[in-house]
Amino acid sequence: MGNNLLIIDHPLIKRDLTYLRDKNTPSSTFRNILRRLTSLMAFEVTKDLELLSREVETPLEVTQGHVLRDEIVLVPILRAGLGMVDAFLDLIPEARVGHIGLYRDEETLKPVDYYFKFPKNLDKSIIIILDPMLATGGSICAAVSYLKERGASRIKVVSLIAAPEGITKLTTEHPDVQIYVAVLDRQLNHKGFILPGLGDAGDRIFGTEN
Repeated sequence: MGNNLLIIDHPLIKRDLTYLRDKNTPSSTFRNILRRLTSLMAFEVTKDLELLSREVETPLEVTQGHVLRDEIVLVPILRAGLGMVDAFLDLIPEARVGHIGLYRDEETLKPVDYYFKFPKNLDKSIIIILDPMLATGGSICAAVSYLKERGASRIKVVSLIAAPEGITKLTTEHPDVQIYVAVLDRQLNHKGFILPGLGDAGDRIFGTEN
């Protein structure tokens, strides 16, 4: 699948994915587990961030400390991506948050955009796109293209579950983007849902299942 795909393999992530896949997990529990699992992934996603030295005065003496060199911009793809934001903000409270509103047309399976709002200086920031499901790849590819058009060049994509079709599309259209997932599932069904997957992540996060 390419060198820019990293599957984060960890026992606690595998445990939590099992809870998220379970159709009987209620929305309140689903949200909490999603936040916890995203936190586990965030450590891997951010381990290559660069630092600047800064002096800090302890109660006893002055010593060298560190701050992040680059600004971080979190970009959840509405609406399911919102369920992953707080976990990253817990670790990087200085991060800024942009939003991309995209939904998948049920007939064409292509992304339709309806909302964009971003901080300035995307060209000087590390962008982390958040979306629990990387299915067809259409929405995330559209988001990456939009961000690149506005100057972004250092982009990471973080998803819980990916389908091979979506990974292939994203790595083909944007081979410079780093992709982090918790698991690579088998395939898409005829409606563009990941199998075995966990259903519609947005519906399960916000309790809007039919």
